[in-house]
Amino acid sequence: MDSIARFIDHTLLAPDATPEDVRRVCAEARDCRFRTVCVNPCHVGLAADELRDSGIDVCTVIGFPLGAACSETKASEAAAAVEHGADELDMVMNIGLFRAGDDRSVADDIEAVVNEAAGRVVKVIIETCLLTDEEKLRATALIRESGAAFVKTSTGFSKAGATVEDVRLLAAAAEGLVGVKAAGGIRDLATALRMVEAGATRLGTSAGVRIVEEEKQQSPKED
Repeated sequence: MDSIARFIDHTLLAPDATPEDVRRVCAEARDCRFRTVCVNPCHVGLAADELRDSGIDVCTVIGFPLGAACSETKASEAAAAVEHGADELDMVMNIGLFRAGDDRSVADDIEAVVNEAAGRVVKVIIETCLLTDEEKLRATALIRESGAAFVKTSTGFSKAGATVEDVRLLAAAAEGLVGVKAAGGIRDLATALRMVEAGATRLGTSAGVRIVEEEKQQSPKED
């Protein structure tokens, strides 16, 4: 397996994150070789500048953390993120409309963001802790049909984060046609590896540096 770092979206979504904090996580991403840095939309331009020519992408969030904004608002947010240099967009599904059975409106909501993403990776956060297993399967099918690239478990701002059981369920439903991002509560190497074993192809965590350090400590030393 590749280093765990290449699975990690190094995440800083705290509401009080400062530009200096963003610079710090970008420097950490360069050192650890994370897959992306995920920051709030207002910091996308700064992160893009900090990571230019590094091979590390910039990820941001859309309709975060509730998913309840109008589709037009999400689309506008996505367009602005792309303009400022985002490579990947993690949007929150409209969970209330989905639970009410209005799959057409939810699909339109996702497609509005996918269209503005203009070929960039879109991950759809379904907030698994708020859904039944049947709803998780239905959401994954909807995401597959709507042109997004990933189903993502959690915002990290609701009642609970990713579980191995949910990742396994989503991976089976995805059938390799979309990726699975586990996020929320991944704070150590053992948890990260369990998520990957269960089928996660991406991990969202703010503990990436600690996880990579653990991996280094456990790697066999060369003579």
